[in-house]
Amino acid sequence: MVASGDVGVAFAMVCGAGAASSLGASCVFAVKVASPRVLAIALGFAAGVMIYVVFAEILSQNAIDSFQDAGYSGNAAYRLATACFFGGMLATAALEALAPAEVVAVLQSDPHTRDLLRMSIVTGLAIALHNVPEGLATFVGALEDSEVGASIAVAIAIHNIPEGICVAMPIYYATGSKWKAFFWGSLTGLAEPLGGLLGYLVLSKEEPLSFGIVFSLVAGMMVFVSFKELLPSAFRFDAIDRVVSTSVIVGMAVMAASLLLFTL
Repeated sequence: MVASGDVGVAFAMVCGAGAASSLGASCVFAVKVASPRVLAIALGFAAGVMIYVVFAEILSQNAIDSFQDAGYSGNAAYRLATACFFGGMLATAALEALAPAEVVAVLQSDPHTRDLLRMSIVTGLAIALHNVPEGLATFVGALEDSEVGASIAVAIAIHNIPEGICVAMPIYYATGSKWKAFFWGSLTGLAEPLGGLLGYLVLSKEEPLSFGIVFSLVAGMMVFVSFKELLPSAFRFDAIDRVVSTSVIVGMAVMAASLLLFTL
């Protein structure tokens, strides 16, 4: 059974990850935005953390164990977890299909074009849309294991910082208002608690089958976000791969070390 305190901690982690969008949006108050190299390192590290925790913990253990607790055999549990894993990828891809590709490319647009404000709003909606499964992933991970949840929350938070920049900067150039840019850049992070709420509604019944399905779906969502969002964004800031691949490996190593600590 999941204690109410655990639910509170999980929601707190989700809200903390979402609030990182405000950190990125605050760039409009600074003279210089974070350097491309730092952003590339942060995004690569986040991808490494998320990819490793999916295959070492969430999918291979939590999801399959939940299906077995629901009465399925080991082979059946593996098949179900695999099917739901790719189902999570397909679900996230469907959300992505509703959003345009200008999430980062919009920053390369002429800030004086008449369409900049419209593109800024669309970008914000697109980012908010794909933040929903990220919030779900953070909540589910934290509910199962607070240490794992904290690692996912940090990875998502790192990812949300440049997203806040992507929304705030074009709105600032379009309106000339730093506060409007900060407000809308921060608002995209509110989609994270929405994803956490969806996770709570599904898992509140305390059924092992529900846990198995959600863990597997979330694992697919996390891997999709890593390969479709984090890594491409990282390589945009580091096209010749000076730091991205190394950062991915370091992220995996740090996540592995944190999980190994619990086996001692």
